[in-house]
Amino acid sequence: MRTSTIRHSLYATTLVFAFAAIPFGQVAAQDAGARMQQSSENQTVPDKAADAWITTKVKSEFGTTKGIPATDISVSTHDGVVTLSGTVASQAQKEHAERVAQRVKGVKSVDASGLTVGGTPPAEK
Repeated sequence: MRTSTIRHSLYATTLVFAFAAIPFGQVAAQDAGARMQQSSENQTVPDKAADAWITTKVKSEFGTTKGIPATDISVSTHDGVVTLSGTVASQAQKEHAERVAQRVKGVKSVDASGLTVGGTPPAEK
């Protein structure tokens, strides 16, 4: 009988500690998420300089490449990923702009989902 009481007490204590630990786990997960977001917002100076250089180089390439309406395409870069937005006259121009941007040294990938063919550019959210 005494062993049963001790066993029940141990189970109860274990449950109390287990349920008490859940909020701490949630806080730790939130902190980890906040740190990840903060690290992406806090690029180092060399990373920002590299991104600025890539953006400038892509814009320069657009300006000197025949068949790309450089003034109609906006370029931004974050962590080596170039984002293109604006409007081009044809699918061929869009693909050409993607290829030109991809060839720039330091570009990891090109996101041209904001680059529309004809019509108006996508609305900003």
